[in-house]
Amino acid sequence: MPARPQRRRTISRLTIGAAALAAAATVTAAALPAGAATGHRAHAGRTVDVQLLSFNDFHGNLEPPQGSSGTVEELQPDGSKKNVTAGGVEYLAQSLRTARKGHPYSVTAAAGDLVGASPLLSGLFHDEPTIEAMNKLGLDVTSVGNHEFDEGRAELTRLQNGGCHPKDGCYEKGKKFRGAGFPYLAANVTDEKSGKPLLKPYTVWKHKGVKIGFIGVTLEGTPDVVSAGGVKGLKFHDEVETINKYAKVLDHQGVKAIVALIHEGGMPASPSYNYNCDSPGQGDGISGPITDIAKHVTPKVDALVTGHTHQAYACTIPDPSGRPRTVTSAASYGKLYTDTTLRYDRRTRDIVRTRVTPPGAVNHVVDRTQPKAADMTSLLARWNKLAAPVANRPVGHISADIAGRGTEAPESPLGDVISDAQLEATEAADKGGAQLALMNPGGIRSDLAFQASGPEGDGVVTYGEAFTVQPFTNMMNVVDLTGAQLLTALQQQVSGPNEASPKILQVSRGLTYTLDMKKSGADRLVKDSVKLNGTALDPAKTYRVAMNEFLAGGGDGFPAFKDGKNKYVGPSDLDALTAYLTAHSSASAPLAPPKADRITVVK
Repeated sequence: MPARPQRRRTISRLTIGAAALAAAATVTAAALPAGAATGHRAHAGRTVDVQLLSFNDFHGNLEPPQGSSGTVEELQPDGSKKNVTAGGVEYLAQSLRTARKGHPYSVTAAAGDLVGASPLLSGLFHDEPTIEAMNKLGLDVTSVGNHEFDEGRAELTRLQNGGCHPKDGCYEKGKKFRGAGFPYLAANVTDEKSGKPLLKPYTVWKHKGVKIGFIGVTLEGTPDVVSAGGVKGLKFHDEVETINKYAKVLDHQGVKAIVALIHEGGMPASPSYNYNCDSPGQGDGISGPITDIAKHVTPKVDALVTGHTHQAYACTIPDPSGRPRTVTSAASYGKLYTDTTLRYDRRTRDIVRTRVTPPGAVNHVVDRTQPKAADMTSLLARWNKLAAPVANRPVGHISADIAGRGTEAPESPLGDVISDAQLEATEAADKGGAQLALMNPGGIRSDLAFQASGPEGDGVVTYGEAFTVQPFTNMMNVVDLTGAQLLTALQQQVSGPNEASPKILQVSRGLTYTLDMKKSGADRLVKDSVKLNGTALDPAKTYRVAMNEFLAGGGDGFPAFKDGKNKYVGPSDLDALTAYLTAHSSASAPLAPPKADRITVVK
């Protein structure tokens, strides 16, 4: 379908004076335009360099993320590694504005999950503060991600088009939410009945005769990682087929330069943001779903901006014609941004991309030593004032950082705390009668940091900090599962759709078992090692198991949980966590990080 005109304002920051235009016009290129034969040189003044700035998986992290969630690993010249603090919208906006200087052709794009699973400052207001911040920092276009569907299609449409929340109304007197001043692209998401795209499938960025098409998709498996209500009435299509379809549409419209924004990603061999993803050594490079996607997306697409896995990489993967093409991701939470140079040929209207030289892409740290963007500081202060009565309420005390999202270990200390909290909230006979609790690791969105984030003091956990860890407010479910069904569920952590990238469930006190990762698939679970309170799990016995409603619905690749019977609905997971912290900690006796020794992993 043809692209509707963008609703956003004219991008005044791209307007350039005659001197700058003259300077840009002197750029020459010895490289060949895409598809041209070797041996022919582009004419002087025929090409201009377009700067593509991109990021992904911001998740409403307006304030600098706490603990390990707010660091990136940096590889040093001597081969050592160090962690660098990064992120926060005040610094992200400043970084992008600094990067744009001297670049008369600059476009900023994102690859989904701008919102959803957000800290309280954004999540409390249904992510309106984040959309406002994205408008201010000059975002031009984004794809949807799976988390854009957390509150359903109507809420996603509201974020795009504006209007006050249907239940909570307007948050500031005399102010109506304006919506996103940039298009959300959802090419592979259609209405089940009409077959029409939910939102625009593509858009065309234009400046001074330069045209670049953007196609946006989320992962086809979005229904597997979002609660059923969020995707009701929608169909999600194959990423490659969708991108190739709309690349043809753009090509027929005369738009030859095309970028795909894909909310799906990969896993680089190193977690260092400045790792050379194209290193030729054994085991180097990148793996995961994006590698297969990149190999099959049509050569008409000149660059792939990706996300979802929260990893940092700037890789080169050959397209189906064998030409190199950049595939990038900027970690998450606004800690990095990617700067990609696209050399645009005015005559062919395409990106110069030879078999030897693809567009160049580099990830940069959004460091916290630079000045803050003043308009973002004002934005944070305004929304923090509204959130303060809820956010600053103390709910517990800790003696040290309790690692959750930031740990690379299969079992995290915060995972133990959360699952214990869920068990305690549901184990009474009149509250579900749970015997054990299981927590999906993806639902743990941050660490609990000892250092104060505000005036509360070190070691104090506020409601806002607890919300940042558990922002979905899923209701707790307690269901009957046989021992055999439990064993199947534990096998599903490391088999089926989770075999390549295991999702290790966090377990409550008393449940222990071993995973042998030297084996494959379901065999990785050592069945006779699974014990509850020291007694081997009985396949024929029925157990009462607590979990959040997302897991109970089979989310994250755990269909075994959908067979649970006799469901009891308890408090929200956030209420369970805050109640546990209040009951088990005080200023004089803070909660210490658990040992995280319930799951044994053999590598």
